[in-house]
Amino acid sequence: MLTKEVLTMTVGIVGYGAYVPYYRIKTAEIARVWGEEPERIEKGLGIKEKALGGIDEDAATISVEAARNAIKRAKISPKKIGAVYVGSESHPYAVKPTATIVAEAIGATPHTTAADLEFACKAGTAGIQMIMGMVGSDIIEYGMAIGADTAQGRPGDALEYSAGSGGAAVIVGKNKNEIIATLDHTLSYTTDTPDFWRRQGADYPTHGGRFTGEPAYFKHVIGSTKAILEKTGMKINDFDYVVFHQPNAKFPMEVGRKLGVAPEKLKAGLLTPVIGNTYSGASMVGLAGVLDEAKAGNKILVTSYGSGAGSDSFILTVSDVIEQKRNLAPLLKEYVDRKLIVDYTTYMKYRRKIKG
Repeated sequence: MLTKEVLTMTVGIVGYGAYVPYYRIKTAEIARVWGEEPERIEKGLGIKEKALGGIDEDAATISVEAARNAIKRAKISPKKIGAVYVGSESHPYAVKPTATIVAEAIGATPHTTAADLEFACKAGTAGIQMIMGMVGSDIIEYGMAIGADTAQGRPGDALEYSAGSGGAAVIVGKNKNEIIATLDHTLSYTTDTPDFWRRQGADYPTHGGRFTGEPAYFKHVIGSTKAILEKTGMKINDFDYVVFHQPNAKFPMEVGRKLGVAPEKLKAGLLTPVIGNTYSGASMVGLAGVLDEAKAGNKILVTSYGSGAGSDSFILTVSDVIEQKRNLAPLLKEYVDRKLIVDYTTYMKYRRKIKG
């Protein structure tokens, strides 16, 4: 086991943005196709419907939309962004970076570094940590980290009900007058736990079923959260908002129960019930949902999770700058509420599994 702490100077989020595709498919529709009981599936996962990228949407286009929203809130020239890191499990190319597509689309090229990251569902938060270090050490003035994914899941598998599409981006800087929320502390908890994987060339991921729970998700999310509380001397009740990675609606609520988090503190960042698990985007989309309503002085705790396995925890403090920047880009709720329900055939066509 590797437990690693990273404490920072005064760096923080100067801009953030999220994006969720327009299309949705209901859990009941997927269950109908496979002859399952919709009520049992919905109750078991806590997911009513999930977001689906359109025929022309992928992790790159989702990332670009989220990045543009982040730039609107940051109110900076894209030319000042010295690094763009994109975390995803569904990069459109096996060899061709998504990050360069995003950097070019937002106007950050050519004087920027860019890279694609992969650590299952926590690749986006790993990017935040990398950017924090680069900004804090004055290597760059601003950096952008993105977590984005599209719906993946073998037809008929449990993941087909939960794997959604969406993403979020954050821009990190150190100008106090621009910071929406300071990134006060971060810490990671990592082990070699093979609960979920996809071989090179495989179309769909494979998972260890119930093994993905206690020895994987719960061990790492709880372990990382407890570790950052111990290192900082803070208590769980010190936080106004808490965001845990959300592969379904039940797991983060169970972590909250075990750690003593009041359910209402999880509500703003729990989007899986209505858009599904956006994988690398999940924790960051949850944070975007929190920032959309948080007030100055609020404390936020975020713990991501990535299979394989590891968690990144962050402690943030919201500043009064949030009131100046929040409405400069669409709120997450606007994307969540803007939707069109599709049937299973359309779902498969948009996932490019059948021709139409």
